Amino acid sequence: MLDNSRFSLNRIVYPGLDLEGFFKFTRDLGLNKVELRNDLAGGAIFDDLSPEKVRTLAESYGVHVLTINAIQKFNLGSVFDQVYEETRRMLTIAAALGCEAIVLCPNNDVEDKRTQEQFYTETVAALRKLAPLFEESGVSGLVEPLGFEESSLRSKDTAVKAIQESGYEGYKLVHDTFHHYLSSDESFYPTYTGLVHISGVKAGIPKTQIRDEHRILIGPRDIMRNKEQIKMLETDGYTGVYSFEPFSTTVQNMSSETLQETLQESLRFLFGSET
Repeated sequence: MLDNSRFSLNRIVYPGLDLEGFFKFTRDLGLNKVELRNDLAGGAIFDDLSPEKVRTLAESYGVHVLTINAIQKFNLGSVFDQVYEETRRMLTIAAALGCEAIVLCPNNDVEDKRTQEQFYTETVAALRKLAPLFEESGVSGLVEPLGFEESSLRSKDTAVKAIQESGYEGYKLVHDTFHHYLSSDESFYPTYTGLVHISGVKAGIPKTQIRDEHRILIGPRDIMRNKEQIKMLETDGYTGVYSFEPFSTTVQNMSSETLQETLQESLRFLFGSET
């Protein structure tokens, strides 16, 4: 059953708000889940607050932190030592916060000259080496395939195979409707899916030219078939959370009132929600 308890806001939707303002905005929208990020201006996940203070603040607004986005280049072997230490540090933060998961993003660089075989073997190796950190912390690892042509991990098929070969059952997938569309992925793995990122792209943009800046809130002109993707996931048994993740500055620069109205319209369009 789809209701407001199954929706979340990724902080990228309104990066100009301080953390308390973001929690309040989420609550006022009628939602109670958020995703935080480590790639906003200044790189601070929690502004100038401690994880313990953020946890208390979130609880005061009735908001739960689902994930921290993200460990970047997790499957790039040449920087794995840094990835390992960053993962260790972020897992400590996540545990103190009571956060459920950390997102793992693959290397996404046109200058990455590794072969497809190297992409895969380094992905498996990274997942194996990181597994003890996740197991010890009790925090989940969410592997997010990126659909861009230059991505070193584009498909969910490959991601699931790598997870299985890693031998650690604690990993799940992020199904991102944007990256599902870009990669021409046809597979759905609801039992492997730990989170779904949702955003829309308007008609009229050639597929090869679509980038993060085109990711807006979902409406009638959406070309990525979000409704159909969600219906497929639900039909096949997905019972988790859908998180709004629009990267477009058009969305990010909306006034609070306009953004709230647009999010409500998006919810109604997708699910008939009357929030």
